[in-house]
Amino acid sequence: MTKPPHLILRLLVLVLLISLSTAEIKNLTITNDARDMIVFEKFGFTPTGHVTISVNSVSVASSLNAGNPLSSRLGFFLLSEESRLQVLLEIQQSPNFCVLDSHFILSLFTFRDLSPPPLSSFSQSYPVTAPNEYSLYFANCAPETRVSMSVKTEIYNLDRDGSRDYLSAGLTQLPSLYSLYFIAYAGFLGLWIYVLYSNKRSVHRIHLLMGGLLLMKALNLICAAEDKHYVKVTGTPHGWDVLFYIFQFIRVVLLFTVIVLIGTGWSFLKPFLQEKEKKVLMVVIPLQVLANIASVVIGETGPFIKDWVTWNQVFLLVDIICCCAIIFPIVWSIRSLRETSKTDGKAARNLAKLQLFRQFYIVVIGYLYFTRIVVFALKTIAAYKYQWVSNAAEETASLMFYMVIFYMFRPVEKNEYFVLDEEDEEAAELALRDEEFEL
Repeated sequence: MTKPPHLILRLLVLVLLISLSTAEIKNLTITNDARDMIVFEKFGFTPTGHVTISVNSVSVASSLNAGNPLSSRLGFFLLSEESRLQVLLEIQQSPNFCVLDSHFILSLFTFRDLSPPPLSSFSQSYPVTAPNEYSLYFANCAPETRVSMSVKTEIYNLDRDGSRDYLSAGLTQLPSLYSLYFIAYAGFLGLWIYVLYSNKRSVHRIHLLMGGLLLMKALNLICAAEDKHYVKVTGTPHGWDVLFYIFQFIRVVLLFTVIVLIGTGWSFLKPFLQEKEKKVLMVVIPLQVLANIASVVIGETGPFIKDWVTWNQVFLLVDIICCCAIIFPIVWSIRSLRETSKTDGKAARNLAKLQLFRQFYIVVIGYLYFTRIVVFALKTIAAYKYQWVSNAAEETASLMFYMVIFYMFRPVEKNEYFVLDEEDEEAAELALRDEEFEL
């Protein structure tokens, strides 16, 4: 007998975590697996969609039906998002219900269709003529049964010229989108280099790190564009995924490091880091290494592996911890400036610094909120044909964040950090006295 509550929980959890797949050609191995349901991937189909599945080396071991495995109780099927609730209700209403018997699924084949041993294989291509977002599942309704097999999947849509497009209907625009943003960041990097060259005397080490961040972001985007392009055309990334993950790792570590260092005022306010600020970096950087490992596991495997949900939870937890950790140095700097302003007699300068750091705090909070909460909401509510909108929103928000931060902390001889207008001293002292700068 299957376990309906567990099955329902797995379905619900996986629905929340799975994003639209790039559906590159995948070769997967399932070994001695007793799960009731295995989700392979989610894909948005056009009216010319196709699913090709090849299974071989199939082995079924049952402790209850050793001599006569229930081959008709094991099989592959497609399930649309609209039909998911009906299937869950069917499972909930009948403890012995097998999802392969549901009228709401698009059944592909069962193990009854396998060739005789020792080959035990099957290969077939299926057209999907009803455009929608479907998930590919394997169901095991046979009690006390473990399955081992090798599976090759090819999921694609046909373009007008008959060529295959292995990107989901909502993601086929990604190569062009990432290329466009690469051009934007390349131009941004050129402008930043010009600004550094024009203000050599005001350049600090943090400005060089910021330039390195722009370079890594641009390289990350061009690798993402090439990755998606080759997956779209051939079904495989041709090694671009490796470069993408390398530059993504460097970029993310640099981004969090730059935010922390700017928050501490390193190199332009003080030449050193305090112990507590060093500890923040010592926490954030290793956590980002772990987060990127989780990102690679999530991106290069899929929900078919047993620990896929765990890796998603690890990534989410680590990301939340890092987002919280980078806020502390900014708060510490604001408090330190408030205390200093009471004793050093430089009210105008301190007021400018306080205002700038508070603006920086607000911008960082806004960026983290938008890219973590709003983008996730867009992915959840947007129709499958418009999933690219969430990617565009995230990249647009990131570009705006970079532009604002780089403008605020650009190297100029007379910026907010070095304003010394004696006429404003008295007004600044009053402002500091009246304004508590609470966050």
